[in-house]
Amino acid sequence: MPSVRSPSPSGHASDVVLVAIAGGSGSGKTWLAQALRRRLGRRAALLSLDDFYRDLGHVPPARRARRNFDQPAAIDWPALAAVLDDIAAGGRPPVPRYDFSRHTRRDRPRRWSPRPVVLVEGLWPWVRPALRERFDLRIYRDAAAPLRRERRLERDVRERGRTAASVQRQWREQVEPMFRRHVAPQRDRAHVVVGGELPETVLEDLSRRILALLPGRRRC
Repeated sequence: MPSVRSPSPSGHASDVVLVAIAGGSGSGKTWLAQALRRRLGRRAALLSLDDFYRDLGHVPPARRARRNFDQPAAIDWPALAAVLDDIAAGGRPPVPRYDFSRHTRRDRPRRWSPRPVVLVEGLWPWVRPALRERFDLRIYRDAAAPLRRERRLERDVRERGRTAASVQRQWREQVEPMFRRHVAPQRDRAHVVVGGELPETVLEDLSRRILALLPGRRRC
């Protein structure tokens, strides 16, 4: 079962509820975000931190894959803040889309359709204090290292054409060290921590908590 703390005020005046979902690579955070979006239906939209990786078009192609994508410095934080501000104001900002095969942004951004609930998932959505209080609810997806490593290995070999040896080396040298340094500390500032298999009752509880934050339904 999840451990729960009451969320603190987000600090932004908005009719849009911003929910952040953080966790290590292979923790199941993307699955959780997608499951909540399905439950919330047309009331929710999903924003991935992955789409805000810095465009490496200026870097020679042979050197792009050598960059450390498991540290927060790889993200274009000003671009993310600008998009979140626009979304919170009810706007329709262009949202970048990242091409992992080339490590560059796609030519055409995503068209944003306003929704009352926005789920933001990624490794470190609230690692920066300036962004942390913008989120009405912060959910941390907990998972043991062996399970995360197994999932990462399977995904990168199947979807990204990597060799098992290269994935395991990257895990030892970058992924897990960066997890301990940047991802795991976010657990202490989460409103909700969920680990293990998530039964329908947990998903239903999280959905109700999110809906309770909508304007007109918030408790004083």
